[in-house]
Amino acid sequence: MAANFSFDIVSEVDLQEVDNAVNQAKKELSQRYDFKNSKSSIDYNRAEKKITLIADDDFKLRSLRDILDTRMVKRNISLKALKYNEAEKAFEGTLRQIVDIACGIEREKAKELVKIIRDLNSKIQTQIEGEKIKVSSPKKDDLQAVITHLRSIDFPVALQFTNYR
Repeated sequence: MAANFSFDIVSEVDLQEVDNAVNQAKKELSQRYDFKNSKSSIDYNRAEKKITLIADDDFKLRSLRDILDTRMVKRNISLKALKYNEAEKAFEGTLRQIVDIACGIEREKAKELVKIIRDLNSKIQTQIEGEKIKVSSPKKDDLQAVITHLRSIDFPVALQFTNYR
């Protein structure tokens, strides 16, 4: 039997779960006493994959981030998929922070992953296909070892393993 076994390494975010997490964060924001009479808000643009946080001051901005992070974790969304940009001054003295939602593996991160996998075992083939990486090997045990190793390291991108055959 000369068949190769394979799986894909991807970095995907369920945008519906992000939507649910943002809605829960908005609900908590409206109910919290420390945000009464505040201009603070959370907005989600699904098409651009961006979340906008607006707060009165730095303390409330940190609280907003904490609320959002808590809701994301409860919805099984990795915080590695969220990229917080610098806070900037907005209208009427408020602060605005844009949060980008990362989908897909960037080219340079994919190259880092390929190097990690190749250093692990030379009989494993890797191939970068757009925003995912296909890993194949004649032995299933080698693929299991790759998955175990990648889960054990703290890689800066949220990784999922799909299409295991």
